[in-house]
Amino acid sequence: MLEIFFTALLIFVAVLIGWFSVYAVYKLYSGQR
Repeated sequence: MLEIFFTALLIFVAVLIGWFSVYAVYKLYSGQR
């Protein structure tokens, strides 16, 4: 049960970091124009 929790937490953190990096790059790109 604990392994499932840690796996879900790891996937959530990975998705959060990926979304944040895409959002930061998008804001930086749109701010230059």
